Amino acid sequence: MTELVVLAAGMGSRFGGMKQLEPVGPSGETVMDYAVYDAVRAGVERVVFVIRPDLEDAFHATVGSRYEGRVPVAYAFQELGALPGGRAVPEGRTKPWGTGQAVLAAAEVVRSPFIVINADDFYGRRAYAELATRLAGEETDGSYAMVAYPLVNTLSENGSVSRGVCDVVDGRLRRVVEHTGLAAEGDGVLDASGARFTGHALVSMNFWGLRPDVFDRLESAFAAFLDAHGHEAGSELYLPAVIDALVAEGSATVDVLTSSDTWFGMTYAADRGAVAGRLAELVAQGEYPSPLGWRA
Repeated sequence: MTELVVLAAGMGSRFGGMKQLEPVGPSGETVMDYAVYDAVRAGVERVVFVIRPDLEDAFHATVGSRYEGRVPVAYAFQELGALPGGRAVPEGRTKPWGTGQAVLAAAEVVRSPFIVINADDFYGRRAYAELATRLAGEETDGSYAMVAYPLVNTLSENGSVSRGVCDVVDGRLRRVVEHTGLAAEGDGVLDASGARFTGHALVSMNFWGLRPDVFDRLESAFAAFLDAHGHEAGSELYLPAVIDALVAEGSATVDVLTSSDTWFGMTYAADRGAVAGRLAELVAQGEYPSPLGWRA
């Protein structure tokens, strides 16, 4: 069995609203609808949405209900105060702790190998099939996988983005380092510090194939992170940073897959038109039905 964990607890601060529920498909579908559709036809048998507790009613009404009878759905909640070892929330902290904590929130719900995605990202159907196949063929703890995309194909015309830039050797991940403020500059891409990258650099889009053993590792990493950085305003535990540390210490391997599909997503409200246009093109090309159906 393979499960899909959808990270949908983001505040949407840059977007200006609940972009996870924004209708962008020709028949009013959300990006999440396409994600679940692609995952199910790739063999995923259960979907777990990681959300904020205050989004539960909206998700039940507008997301969970539409999948009833099509795929089992469960919910996990990313909460500010869900801290390991009885730790307390620092004074003044108001938002959760990032994608590392978001995946950890699913520990009580997920029991099988699982694919992790962002709720507002479109990854492409072939990418889901490749990742699901890899998870089904390898059962060793600490043996993970990811799908990476060329950096130039993950930028927004409407502002800078954050990406995990990958160092890949012989198809295996050696390093993944989060860079913020990435934007096109001339024939390359610059980050907030002025570091330059080529557009061909591979980046993580939080499209991972993981196993349940990762939860204990995440809990340990989260505890260490809180002790070192929990007092820093706005600090976040990034999932790629945890994976990077596991690879560096030799306790995990990550096969890096690439896909012929193109990633796109909504970071900013102004990205909506481009996303809607791309989805309309895919429907016109016969990649997806409209309205979106549920047969593989």
